[in-house]
Parts: sequence; structure tokens; C-alpha cells
Amino acid sequence: MSRTPVRAAIHWLQREGYVLEHRNVSKSRMIVAPLTKEDANELYLIIGRLEGIAGRGAAEMSKSDREGLVKQLNIVNDRLLTIADGRGGHSGEIFDLDRNFHRMIVNAGAGARLSTLHNAIEPQTERYWRLYASSIINDLHTSVDEHKGIIDGLLAGNPDAVEAGLQNNWLKGSERLGHVIDIFGERGSW
Repeated sequence: MSRTPVRAAIHWLQREGYVLEHRNVSKSRMIVAPLTKEDANELYLIIGRLEGIAGRGAAEMSKSDREGLVKQLNIVNDRLLTIADGRGGHSGEIFDLDRNFHRMIVNAGAGARLSTLHNAIEPQTERYWRLYASSIINDLHTSVDEHKGIIDGLLAGNPDAVEAGLQNNWLKGSERLGHVIDIFGERGSW
């Protein structure tokens, strides 16, 4: 493979925040970006805002469309509750279920431009979400309750409640993640 596509890929990874240039006196090299608490906070705030906007759109759908979405969201949230209660499933499912919950709302309420922005930021957020999802199982009930608030807002057709609920879910998720990072340390920075 020639250097040009490799350089282009590295520049893309650097622009997206996945790798950093590490320079010393004589050389520079690329390293995988560490998973830091500050980066996680920023990413979670951004994705919370984007999903909040999408949630507004979902809350403004017709009643029958909202009811169909609520039914799907309840299935996912009930599965999360089953895991949180220790009645089945495993912690490895948490990430996929939570991601599906949020994606259903984005897919229902976001337009093309918002979807593009969400698709750009979600993989960066996913680094944290996936790595630490199984570590927050003790707080899973809290997330399930936050999801219930979002679902209630959708069912009522209340855009303000849905937007606030999604932003709060990400903000609180960032706080829960921060506690895990405090315990286990920032990955890649040691």
C-alpha cells in the first residue's frame, strides 16, 4: 500500500480525535488518544445536545408514530431492567441495548443534517460507552429510570421533557463514567 492513503487515514484519525501526534526532539509518532475524563465529559455533553434536538423531533411526531416508538423503547428498557435486577442477561448486553435505545430516538426524530452530526460524534463517544458500560451495572437502575422519563415525555408529546431527559441522561452518564474513571484510571494515559 502506498503512503498516501495511509497518511490520509492517519490524518482522518487525528482529526476525529482517535490518535495524537507525540513529538520528541528527533521524531514524531502517532499514538492512540488516551481515554480521559475531560474528553468523555465534552463528548457526552455534545451527544446529549444532539440527541436532545432529535428527541424534540420525535416528540413532535404523530401520536400513533410516537406510540409505536414508545413500544419499541419500552422493550429495550425492560431488557435493561431485567439485567439490572439480575433476572437474566449479562452485562455485555448493556452497551448494545443502551445504544439501540438512543439510536431509535435519533432515527425517529433527526433530519439528514442532524443524523450526519450524530453519526460523526457517536463513534468517538462509543469508545467510552463501550469500555465502561459493564462497569456501571450498579447504576443501571438509575439509567433505566432516566429512560422512563424520556419515554413518558415521548408518550405525552412533550418536546421539552424529551430534550431535557436525553440531555440529563447523557450528563448523568458522564458523571457515572467519571466515577468509574476515578476508580480505574484513565485508559492509555499511564
